[in-house]
Amino acid sequence: MSNKSSVEELVSAGGVVFRNDGDGPEVVLCGKRMPRQLWALPKGTPERGETREQTALREVTEETGLQVRTQCFIDSIQYWFVRSNDGVRCHKTVLYYLMDSTGGDTSLHDNEFDEVRWFSVEDALKTMSYGNEAEVVKKGLSMALRA
Repeated sequence: MSNKSSVEELVSAGGVVFRNDGDGPEVVLCGKRMPRQLWALPKGTPERGETREQTALREVTEETGLQVRTQCFIDSIQYWFVRSNDGVRCHKTVLYYLMDSTGGDTSLHDNEFDEVRWFSVEDALKTMSYGNEAEVVKKGLSMALRA
């Protein structure tokens, strides 16, 4: 059986970090300029022994520079891709948690992204590269506003 016919199941976890600064709710997005402009939610792969929530907290802190805490689970998204280095088909599930910032600064983000910044929810939804992540932001916002 060749690699091209196998499927690898992958899981990541991340967060939707909201704040309300008085001008309305804002969300943090992570941006890359190369190879094409990308704006996305922070997320990453679990390390050995981590729960998915612990993964989300660690990855969001590393990728945004913010200290965060989890409020609740929002939802998960799924997508398929073919890994370029070996041609393996991958099915990925990403779990997202609603978070708020307790400190830190976006200037302290790691080097995975070129820029990390706060957007109004309206601007974030227009700017985000992936529609399924935008839907998670909408759902997270509705949960945040009910809390």
